[in-house]
Amino acid sequence: MKKSIYLLVIAAATFNTACVTHRVHDELKEKFKTCETDLASAKAAAQASETKLNELKEQMVKNEKENVGLKRDTSIIGSNYRNLTSKYDKLDQLNNQLMDRLNKLLAGSEKDNAKLSGDLQLTQEQLLKKQDELRALEARLNQQKKDLEALGEELKKREARVNELEDILRKKDQAAADLKKKLSDALYNFENKGLTITQKNGKVYVSMDESLLFQSGKTNVEAKGVEALKNVSKVLEQNADINVMVEGHTDDVPMAGKGEIKDNWDLSVMRATSVTKILLTGSSIDPKRITSAGRGEFFPLDSAKTVEARKKNRRTEIILTPKLDELLKVLGNN
Repeated sequence: MKKSIYLLVIAAATFNTACVTHRVHDELKEKFKTCETDLASAKAAAQASETKLNELKEQMVKNEKENVGLKRDTSIIGSNYRNLTSKYDKLDQLNNQLMDRLNKLLAGSEKDNAKLSGDLQLTQEQLLKKQDELRALEARLNQQKKDLEALGEELKKREARVNELEDILRKKDQAAADLKKKLSDALYNFENKGLTITQKNGKVYVSMDESLLFQSGKTNVEAKGVEALKNVSKVLEQNADINVMVEGHTDDVPMAGKGEIKDNWDLSVMRATSVTKILLTGSSIDPKRITSAGRGEFFPLDSAKTVEARKKNRRTEIILTPKLDELLKVLGNN
């Protein structure tokens, strides 16, 4: 390329020297420009080729490094493969030994297998039996659960009845307390003067000494006793739901046995009857509410054989009990 350019320059000089025509000069000039363009293209192509060459060299170096790594890996893989082959051979040998031992064990354990089979069958039978027992137990438990639920319901009903009874008893005790207060108000002039009023076990006890009601050995009520009994009668008229028990009590000294009063039984009964008649006379009390009874000397307050003890025991008790119709109705329903 450089040689061509040189010849062209000489030719141009020759033509100039020889006074070439202007047309020739223009042609040469145009060819010169063309040569310069070709030269620039050639330089660019040469530079690109050089760059490509450098890239190829770098790639070759990289490939050589990879080739070295592959050779190294191939060597390692080959070594590992040989090791694995050796181990496989040993495992295969060991497997053969184990198979031989297993065959020997199987051949020598037929009797044991038969025993194990029998034991297994027995165990299965026992298991089935246990399952049957378990089902029966489960059925019993379910039945017991139902019974407990039914019992729980019954207990709830009983608890409701008990609460009802307790409520009735509370009302009864309150009624007794109210009655005691009314009696105390009506008999305040007689309390601690041969008459006492107490409340216990849901009942009210009006206890009157012999000295307040009777002369010794007599059955007719004295005037002051009649006054006290009339006051009791007024309270009973206002409380129609009260039952009345009149009890006569004596001491343990025997009666002489003369006249209509033969013994302490007679005396206690007649005195109770006399008190009952006074309570009913001139009142609106239903006689069905009152019971008269004689206790003789058999329910003493004091068992001592003294004058004071015998005085305590000679008494008439009016026992007032709120009617238990509601309570009896509840108990009847049970």
